[in-house]
Amino acid sequence: MTFRILHRYLGYFLAGIMMVYALSGITLIFRKTDTFKLEVHKEITVEAGLTEETLGPALRIRDLKAISNDGIIIVFEQGDYNSKTGLAKYTTKELPKWLDKLTHLHKATTEDPLYYFNIFFGLALLFLAISSFFMFAKSSLIFKKGLWFTISGIVLVIIMLMI
Repeated sequence: MTFRILHRYLGYFLAGIMMVYALSGITLIFRKTDTFKLEVHKEITVEAGLTEETLGPALRIRDLKAISNDGIIIVFEQGDYNSKTGLAKYTTKELPKWLDKLTHLHKATTEDPLYYFNIFFGLALLFLAISSFFMFAKSSLIFKKGLWFTISGIVLVIIMLMI
């Protein structure tokens, strides 16, 4: 099988994956905003007797700040917590389940089976990039222009990393 054939069919296969991956990557750009997020009302029971300092980590709410605390009920921006019963009622903003799963593609670590997919995807893209240099004769104008575009892409990335 030649580079051209392998490049062509792997490229078609990866085109669909790249479209999905691109959408999840764009979504991740907005991860620190409420864009795409929906309000979710939660009622959970955690350990009773938590303090203002220990409540945030227990509920997985960063920078939780109490608005009021009468010794039993701790009221915070997102809801309230009963320190006698351990019942917390609060609202969070989360991505819809399908979109959360989609963005998880980019965040997979070695503890997640998806990381094998990410390694395959990265290696396949690397193969496509390298094999594209074998598609044309080295003396052709298309190859020479292609090298200039490749160098331009590398330079652009370096400039973006320096900013």
